[in-house]
Amino acid sequence: MQTQMDKRVRAAQFRDRMARALRESGKTQSALAREIGVDRSTISQILGNSGARLPNAQVVGACASALGVSADWLLSLSDRPESAADLLSNSLSMTEAPRALVDERIFHWHKEAAGYKIRHVPAALPDMLKTRAVLEWEYAPHLGRTADQAIGASEDRLQWMRGTQSDYEIALPLYELRSFAHGTGYYEGLPLDIRLEQIDRLVHLADQLYPRLRLYLFDARKVYSAPLTIFGPLLCVVYAGSHYVAFRDRERVETFTGHFDNLVREAELTARHVPAHLHSLRAAIN
Repeated sequence: MQTQMDKRVRAAQFRDRMARALRESGKTQSALAREIGVDRSTISQILGNSGARLPNAQVVGACASALGVSADWLLSLSDRPESAADLLSNSLSMTEAPRALVDERIFHWHKEAAGYKIRHVPAALPDMLKTRAVLEWEYAPHLGRTADQAIGASEDRLQWMRGTQSDYEIALPLYELRSFAHGTGYYEGLPLDIRLEQIDRLVHLADQLYPRLRLYLFDARKVYSAPLTIFGPLLCVVYAGSHYVAFRDRERVETFTGHFDNLVREAELTARHVPAHLHSLRAAIN
């Protein structure tokens, strides 16, 4: 274990990592010495010393900061050379979420995770399962004259997502399908014939794509989820409306994966029962 590393080994590895960081930074020993406020001979001694002694914490920290690496990495306490700030920046990012179907960012994430299971809690019905009529009704008020063009441009991406080798698990609250079927809440004003066509499409896709596509319906009074998508072990993206919040560190991805798996465990209706539920909703409104 790293905490039990022999002092001489740790010191030798410190010198190796220090020399590597200095080389990759493009700085000279003199330039580094000036930047951290020591004599050039101090840097030479640090790199040339063959003993077990390490520089004091202040010098180690100053060297790490000047070279753009972490002090923990120089001291063999971490295998990641990035600084804590860089690690945080790489593991958490925020990007704008345009009001459009399958924007370039979403499509890139799906391609990156091709072959991995994708777990999805949509904000409404999943875009990749919607009929064109529903897409036009939903997006036209925002996109105006470009709605038809935007939908057409997205159809190829939607088709690619449906045809990729990724398995999809989609968890929806029960009330979402009920509201859609009855044209209430978010779906108020959506014509009956469009709703019937959409339900038929959901039944068809749930049957046709099973088991690669699995739908689960949970009771939001028992469990809750914000809209999110988990791209295998690589990435979790939370949809905040105007922005996507993306997590790439393994611990957070695993945490959100556990959250999604709990939605599946608590589901009132599993993938095999969803088609029958859709048929019952259709019968109730027709």
